[in-house]
Amino acid sequence: MHLQWFAAEDEGRTEEPTEHKLRKAREEGKVARSVELASALVLLLGIATVAVVAGYFLKNTAQMLRYFFRISATGELSGELVQAFFGYFLRLVAPVLIVAFVAAFLGNVLQVGFLFSVKPITPDVNRIMPNLGRFFRRALFSGEAAFNLAKNILKIAVVFVIAYLNVRGELTRILRLGDSSWQQGFRLIAAISLRIIVESAIAMLVLAVPDYMFARRQHLESLKMSRQEIKEERRMYEGDPLVRSRLREKMRELLTRNMLKAVPRADVIITNPTHYSVAVEWNRLLMAAPTITA
Repeated sequence: MHLQWFAAEDEGRTEEPTEHKLRKAREEGKVARSVELASALVLLLGIATVAVVAGYFLKNTAQMLRYFFRISATGELSGELVQAFFGYFLRLVAPVLIVAFVAAFLGNVLQVGFLFSVKPITPDVNRIMPNLGRFFRRALFSGEAAFNLAKNILKIAVVFVIAYLNVRGELTRILRLGDSSWQQGFRLIAAISLRIIVESAIAMLVLAVPDYMFARRQHLESLKMSRQEIKEERRMYEGDPLVRSRLREKMRELLTRNMLKAVPRADVIITNPTHYSVAVEWNRLLMAAPTITA
């Protein structure tokens, strides 16, 4: 967490960030991003993957457990058994890991586009030795801290309500598990757990929308500039105003000098005594139409 992300509360920073400031922040990896969105996508797509390839998972889990129990029962740690065990384990977790990686990647691309920057992982003395008083004041008593606290409480409450409603809906069947086989009990608990996880992931995805909007607002607030900073930036990229004024004056003098040189070539001068004079040159043999020379 970089301390500059709390800069919205700094006194004097009242102006919206310039395009250059926004572009520079993006190059440094400072972008508006909601962790909740990526997490919800990872959870939702991960569960969907497990549900789609459930047969594949059960087959590889059974094979993996078979090798595990053989190793446990015999104490035999042959290279072939260990290799087979880890082979089934990798085949078991590979689909979930791949989908989780893709979901996390998509969750970030949807928010910030394609962006690569090493700046966030570059060592920074401000992160190693921050101003602790300033850090705790803003981390514990800022608007962002209050929002994060409320968000976490809301997430816990939502998951609790979802779990309560699902368990209450199946309470009769749960109470009868004592008269059922373990296979029936396993299927019931698995079905309830899957519903709770899927509904919680969807709820987290919905909650990620205001979280992203708040993160974007905080990001723009953190990049706000003082009027002096805007003046310095403008001077840096557009030059000193006094120098620009002198250059414009020189250009006007040069244009005036060139126009005065062109006046003798004019065939007629049309004047407005108060404001303007226009010199017009016309040569029937060389020109298709009269030309303004000054």
